Amino acid sequence: MKFLITGGAGFIGSALVRFLINETEHSVVNFDKLTYAGNLDTLNSVSDSERYSFIQGDICDDALVRKTLAAEAPDKIMHLAAESHVDRSVDSPGEFIQTNIVGTFTLLNAALDYWEREKPAEFLFHHVSTDEVYGSLSMEAPSFTETTPYDPNSPYSASKASSDHLVRAWGETYGLPYVITNCSNNYGYFQFPEKLVPLMILNAMNEQPLPVYGDGMNVRDWLYVDDHARALYLVATSGKEGETYNIGGNSEKTNIDVVKTICSLLETYNPPKKDQRYEDLITYVTDRPGHDFRYSVDTSKIQSELGWEPEESFESGIAKTIEWYLENQSWCESVQEGQTERARLGLSRNKSG
Repeated sequence: MKFLITGGAGFIGSALVRFLINETEHSVVNFDKLTYAGNLDTLNSVSDSERYSFIQGDICDDALVRKTLAAEAPDKIMHLAAESHVDRSVDSPGEFIQTNIVGTFTLLNAALDYWEREKPAEFLFHHVSTDEVYGSLSMEAPSFTETTPYDPNSPYSASKASSDHLVRAWGETYGLPYVITNCSNNYGYFQFPEKLVPLMILNAMNEQPLPVYGDGMNVRDWLYVDDHARALYLVATSGKEGETYNIGGNSEKTNIDVVKTICSLLETYNPPKKDQRYEDLITYVTDRPGHDFRYSVDTSKIQSELGWEPEESFESGIAKTIEWYLENQSWCESVQEGQTERARLGLSRNKSG
């Protein structure tokens, strides 16, 4: 089959592309705008494959999307292109509305016309979303399931909730074959350095402050990116049409525990140059607005129906991640060019956004 991956040069998208080329016989068309978070270097290991091709484009460009679908005739569309950083959505929500809502609307209309015209036998529109659409949990609350009511609190999660609803509506109203997946926090190699895990690794390596929001007690479920890629492929090829599947790592951690784990491992892998501990660099900063307290994902549906479960524990995954960043500092430096400071975003409001 042929897979069209939107956002295939991003963190999760590139992991999915590498999985498809390395672990299957399918072909892949990578459709990516190459924003600040898209990087074709993440695909150097597969870019020479005869089964891989790249098209630079914006999902909001209706003419180009339609031209691409007509020319490439994909069997599966896996839609990962999105503005995804919550902190940036606080500062500049307009970009999230445009890409995540208008872009998904544009892609859905083009996909519907393509599907109605060509009727590929195994066609599926797979929309990749987030657990953040479900809102915030207390420590006592049960984990998110696929039937948890939506309750988004940030501009990012609201935009993703909107796109989820659009996909479901195009399926129910127009018959477009679809599935939706909602994942927990991803981490791993090739992640853009503004995210929590790489930010802490790289700041520590450079003996810079480790900025932690609030008291650091917010809880996230951590999912290793290669486990996520494997789950996405299973859903796209074996999932039931019209269903939603939650994907999580079964690894709930407070943010401060994540940071301290990184500091502890770095003490072994990359001892500080000075007579200090990496933990001494931890700095508590003003919490961002609307910071959800806890996310927790119930993965029993995808486990029971598709036989998927994460292969990496947080402990094994974070060790691999730290080792990768230590061994690939040149990549980190290249993607950090133009960034004046590796700090937390989302503490100022761009009034023009």
